[in-house]
Amino acid sequence: MPKIKNAKILIIATDGFEQSELEIPRDTLKDVAQLVHVAAPKKRKDPKTITGWKDGDWGSPVPVDANLSDVSTSFYDALVLPGGQMSPDTLRHDEEAMTLIKAFIAEGKTVAAICHAPWLLIEANAVRGRRLTSYASIKTDVINAGAHWVDEAAVADSGIVTSRKPEDLGAFVAKIIEEIEEGTHDRAVLAA
Repeated sequence: MPKIKNAKILIIATDGFEQSELEIPRDTLKDVAQLVHVAAPKKRKDPKTITGWKDGDWGSPVPVDANLSDVSTSFYDALVLPGGQMSPDTLRHDEEAMTLIKAFIAEGKTVAAICHAPWLLIEANAVRGRRLTSYASIKTDVINAGAHWVDEAAVADSGIVTSRKPEDLGAFVAKIIEEIEEGTHDRAVLAA
C-alpha cells in the first residue's frame, strides 16, 4: 500500500471554485504528500491563476501549476475536485476535464469531490450504485444519477470520496489520505 508521503495529487478547478475547498485540501495535502499540483483548462482569464469564490464574491487567485492538456493520470495517484457552483458546472462541459476525470475513475485511483463537484462524477457516469454525499442542493441530482445519497461529512465508496460542504473539509481530507493509502481501487467501470 502506498504511503501518503509518496503520493502525487492533482487538483482540477477553474474560476469560481469555492475558495476553502481548494486551498484547505491543497495546503493540508502538501504538508503530507510528495506533491500537489493544481491544473485548469487553458482557456481562462489569467494564464497563471484561477480565482475562487468566497462569501458571495470573488476570492483570491490561486497559482496554476499546469493546463489540463499537459497532465496525465500516469503521473498522479489521486484527483481532488473542489466545489462551488461555477467551477464544477464549467468543468462538466469541458471535454479535456471530463476525459481526465473518467481516466482517474477507470484506473481505480482515488477521486475526491466536495460540495457541487459530484456533478463531475455524475457526468463521468461514476455514481450509479455507489454511496455518495454532496451539497444538499444537488442531492436530487445525485439520486437521479443512481447513487445512494447519505447525509455524512465524508463518504468513501471504492476510492470515490465525497463530502458536503466547507465545514466537512477536515473529514474530507482525512478520508482522501485514507483512500490513497489503500492503493488502487478495484471498481467496475460503468458503461456510458
